[in-house]
Amino acid sequence: MNIFKLLLISLLLGFSQSILIAGDFTPDKQIIYKTIDGIELKLHVFEPTGHRATDLSSTIIFFFGGGWSSGDPKQFYQQARELANQGMVAFSAEYRVKSRNNTSPFESVKDAKSAVRWVRQHAKELGVNPDKIVVSGGSAGGHIACCTGVIAGFDEDGENLSISSVPNAMILFNPVLDTTEKGYGLDKVGAARMTEISPCQHIHPGIPPALLMHGTADKTVPFENAERFTRLMKEAENECVFVPFEGKDHGFFNGSFFRPKSDDTDFNQSMERSVAFLKSLGFLK
Repeated sequence: MNIFKLLLISLLLGFSQSILIAGDFTPDKQIIYKTIDGIELKLHVFEPTGHRATDLSSTIIFFFGGGWSSGDPKQFYQQARELANQGMVAFSAEYRVKSRNNTSPFESVKDAKSAVRWVRQHAKELGVNPDKIVVSGGSAGGHIACCTGVIAGFDEDGENLSISSVPNAMILFNPVLDTTEKGYGLDKVGAARMTEISPCQHIHPGIPPALLMHGTADKTVPFENAERFTRLMKEAENECVFVPFEGKDHGFFNGSFFRPKSDDTDFNQSMERSVAFLKSLGFLK
């Protein structure tokens, strides 16, 4: 066999492998959870094999990062498929961001609350347990996930407020936790409103259990914010499991599907922590 045929076979094998890898993380379906100002916001759904509407599976909703300005639900496809394989119904949610919708972080928070409320409202048809809803996300996505559990108000007009938008647990990856000058996002929320959706300024008893993972070398969201959030949570007698990732920068948790240069080491470690946390709550067997 000459060298040209060998090269061709290698290229074809590599191409087919990339298709297979991408196919592993294709959502099972997409569902519109909110329509506002002509914008349709969808949940990208990952289901366990053989999942039925009669099941009462735990569920998790992921929110992508991107500074409330950009981002892609594909960021959490790998995590969503991993947890679906372990028995959860997993969603990677779309929400409004500045670059696409000319919105602010406040609208992003409203969308996150809408997503939780919609999943709880439609739990029976989705085959999920309305009392085992987890929110998760990274950076700005971690922020809006956290806000569903911490911040009161910011509910969308016209929604059924008798259905809670508060999750039952939170898994947060280097989230924005302080939108004042001590954290990240002051220029996006504005000085006049800098504490309105700043989780560190709103800690109170009764917040859902949280797993917080943050890189000690994060140059975007200060590591101190995560330390302070954890301390405030515990002082209010809330459960907060804090896992520092030594020497890691912002976005350490991304898997190789979203960040091809990743070797999945930090992704795997963060997922192991996530699974252990979910098992401790009885959300995974």
